[in-house]
Amino acid sequence: MLETAPANRLLRTLARARVALGFTCGALVFWLAAPTLATIEVGLVVAVAGESLRFWAAGHLNKSREVTRSGPYRLVAHPLYLGSSLIGAGLAIASGRVVVGAIVAAYLALTLTAAIRSEEAFLQRTFGSDYDAYRRIGIVDTARRFSLGRAVANREYRAVAGLLAALLLMAWKATYNGAF
Repeated sequence: MLETAPANRLLRTLARARVALGFTCGALVFWLAAPTLATIEVGLVVAVAGESLRFWAAGHLNKSREVTRSGPYRLVAHPLYLGSSLIGAGLAIASGRVVVGAIVAAYLALTLTAAIRSEEAFLQRTFGSDYDAYRRIGIVDTARRFSLGRAVANREYRAVAGLLAALLLMAWKATYNGAF
């Protein structure tokens, strides 16, 4: 499928705006949420699994310097986005509302698709045949180990803090609504 210039601009715009859009969707999700202890417990498990995957990936990633092939990148091309999707699913579950799940799914489908396409275009331009080989053949690096310093350098603590804040807000809303 041939992409048009306006479609490429839209993808780049969505990819760049995903954090701001996330806060906007987050406010809407919080307003619509009707969490209970049970939905928060189940959602917490899913969201923590997602953040764990993101943290593992961030501890292997040398962003914009190489094609990362270790850790979760041996298994999936975009573990950070997969982790974000799990976090989104966990927060949707925690919210206790189907409409929130639909909002989260739409947000993730639009913004992560745009981010992945933008990122893959960058990796292709920057690393060329090296990236092609990783995607086509699946060349992996089993020697590199997880680095907490890399995870911190990649600012994964921001995602951890965001997840904690979202879960605390869900717990506060459940308490406010008398669900606890």
